[in-house]
Amino acid sequence: MDIFSDPGFQTGFLWIIKLTAASTVGALVLGVLLAAMRVSPVPVLRGFGAAWVNVFRNTPLTLIIFFCYFGLYAVLGFTVSDDLNLNNYWLGVIGLSVYTAAFVCEAIRSGINTVPPGQAEAARAIGMSFRQTLTIVILPQAARAVIAPLGSIFIALAKNSTIVGTIGVMEASSAMKDLININGDRVLLVFAIFAGTFAAVLIPTGYGFGWLANRLAVKR
Repeated sequence: MDIFSDPGFQTGFLWIIKLTAASTVGALVLGVLLAAMRVSPVPVLRGFGAAWVNVFRNTPLTLIIFFCYFGLYAVLGFTVSDDLNLNNYWLGVIGLSVYTAAFVCEAIRSGINTVPPGQAEAARAIGMSFRQTLTIVILPQAARAVIAPLGSIFIALAKNSTIVGTIGVMEASSAMKDLININGDRVLLVFAIFAGTFAAVLIPTGYGFGWLANRLAVKR
């Protein structure tokens, strides 16, 4: 049995890569917006950001994925594509993005808190608005402090993307289940190959984020 050449194995990990890439972009954009809300001088925005983080950080990802499928798609009729597989893929991306954005928000907010308050005060003193202060002064400095935490979040996102298999996307865990059903006498081998493939990709990725964080760290 050559698992590496099996179409299910290759397709499963290809879907994992697609889910991770699209969800990383969505979570990063949404997470930055939420972090801006959390530090905004407008109480309504701060309250909305805090509510989002508290709700999604404390809701199991499986429930969020199920809601995207049974709530958005089955009940509300929300569709992204006429192709069922592609539509399920985008529903999974939405669920992963809104869930992961809560963790990205808190990581970025912690990075913002590392920036000395004098930086924002100086920006306001020369007439910068809140948006200008945040985007030009604060976030570029905060980004250097959150590379390692964001790396851990996105590695967790890659592993969490296997949950999207529950709504019909043929990702790695679904492919592994099918191979186990076909090769019931080689369960341990199939599991070891799939687990090893994840480890072979994610362990170097973790070291890469760590190296980048050390390289760009602010020397105090």
